[in-house]
Amino acid sequence: MKFIVPNGWRRCTAVGAVAGLLCVSGCSTLPHDTSPQVVGTYHKQADGPEEVIAPEVGADPDLTLRDFYRAAAIPTNEHDAARGFLTDTIRGAWDASGDIMVVDSLDIVTAPHKKQNTATEARSFTVRGTIIGRLKSGGAYVSENEAYEATVDMKVVDNKWLIDGLPAGLVIERNELRNHYTPQSLYFYKQTDDVLVPDRRWLYKDTEESESTLVTLLMEGPSSSIAPATHRAGDEKVTFAGYDNQNGYQFEGLSHLDENDRARFAAQLVWTLSDAGHMGPFKIKADGSNLVEGVDTVSVDDFAYYNPKVNSNSLSTLYALNEGNVLEVDSGVAEPIKGDLGSSGNVQSVQLTESGMIAAVSRKPSGDFKLQMGEIGSALQDSVEGTTLARPTFEYNGQTVWTVVDGDRIVRVVYSKTTGRLSESEVDARSIEDIDGEISVIRLSRSGARVAMIIDGHVYIAAVAQSSSGDKRIVNAREVGSEVSGSALSLDWNNDGSLIVGTSSGQSPVWRIEQDGSSASTMPTGNISAPVVAVATSPSKLYITDSHAMLELPATVGDEVNWREVPGLQGRRSSPIVSD
Repeated sequence: MKFIVPNGWRRCTAVGAVAGLLCVSGCSTLPHDTSPQVVGTYHKQADGPEEVIAPEVGADPDLTLRDFYRAAAIPTNEHDAARGFLTDTIRGAWDASGDIMVVDSLDIVTAPHKKQNTATEARSFTVRGTIIGRLKSGGAYVSENEAYEATVDMKVVDNKWLIDGLPAGLVIERNELRNHYTPQSLYFYKQTDDVLVPDRRWLYKDTEESESTLVTLLMEGPSSSIAPATHRAGDEKVTFAGYDNQNGYQFEGLSHLDENDRARFAAQLVWTLSDAGHMGPFKIKADGSNLVEGVDTVSVDDFAYYNPKVNSNSLSTLYALNEGNVLEVDSGVAEPIKGDLGSSGNVQSVQLTESGMIAAVSRKPSGDFKLQMGEIGSALQDSVEGTTLARPTFEYNGQTVWTVVDGDRIVRVVYSKTTGRLSESEVDARSIEDIDGEISVIRLSRSGARVAMIIDGHVYIAAVAQSSSGDKRIVNAREVGSEVSGSALSLDWNNDGSLIVGTSSGQSPVWRIEQDGSSASTMPTGNISAPVVAVATSPSKLYITDSHAMLELPATVGDEVNWREVPGLQGRRSSPIVSD
């Protein structure tokens, strides 16, 4: 039987055991409680033994309480480290199940409304903070922004302050999340099966877990935030049976899958393992036989077609929008592109693809704007019009763009290469109707499974679901980067799935925001003069437009502090555009 898969699949004949993998027993399911799972990074930490956090004789009660919240970040043995800070009365009864609440920091003060009894050595404290996110089962992080307040009672037992009363639930500070957990990406397929989509999880560091746990999480499927836009390869019949040195990764329930489905299953598995630092080659068995017929081992090289990080290693063309004209920037020279868009002086925003497509918003004589789309250098077709149109953003196929008409109506425009005609449809955005403000910026992720938006200066990320008829729907929108709330002006997706955001803030004009909202950090400010009205990213460079010029910085920032003017555009304030 001929083996038919996308061009990126390459048959291999490598034989032998999977190199460098740990020998572990196979576990096929996660524990079925509601608390976040103890999942490891699959490498024993090299920085010495695990830190022991325990109450100390003679320590002040407020400091002991802070140590309790540090210990709460250690999930092993049903949070045994944290339970060591509780009295015998409540140790077994304390409910640590459910989501882990992550706060920015904790403010601990003596509770004013409760009587303090120094004679019996009893104290009560009020603990306050802002919940910035929750760690869900399986390590998925969901951003939030709400107040947290609790009262904790303490008393002295054997010369040590212990907790004798506290509410249910786990609370940890953001720093402890970073200290004890590390982010890893699982990969699931977009509904169209043509591209892998990252699903970021936070996994506990200090354990001798194996790749088997990572695979188990993969079998559990995508997290709730991205699930409407993705699915796991195979179906519910497919289960993970474990790992051993002789047979490698073993799965059951794949006998009904054809060769293409088996290849997709293998691609999802090896890219997930590779992203976690395991390069393979991997031995994979399905119902006792090789997952891919005639192939003993597979690696990411065999599934280059599905490379979820292809943009990181590819070249992208830099363009610029200057005084209403589109310029191509190459080797320090900026020249107008072919066609009217290179010389009309009316272009307000534009996006191009490496495959030769262009979509532009141009000003009409009436003052309104229109979207035009087609092939670079050819006559463009007119599409939607409005008093405002957001900069167009391409879907993964490079033939379809989204824009926002008048700040509230998201329109999808499809170009037919056969007829050269455009067709329009409205994206179902009812899920974000309750968010106040107009959508000023909209950018699809590389895969098209996510969309980032700026609404009234706030940054939102949502999933893009697709119906059986092909209609698109925005779901699970959530605000990320509360640090920039109200000041965001521009954004783009970085190659690693995070966002770069330009703001009106003079102190922190450019930010990096992680895909799951778990972190927002300032980029080098150096010589930037706010506002930052445009941003763009390429595999090697970051680009911004501040109040004076178009600037660039290496994508791997390192010790760079100052941004530099882009060669070929010195003295010409322009907006950066990097081809998709």
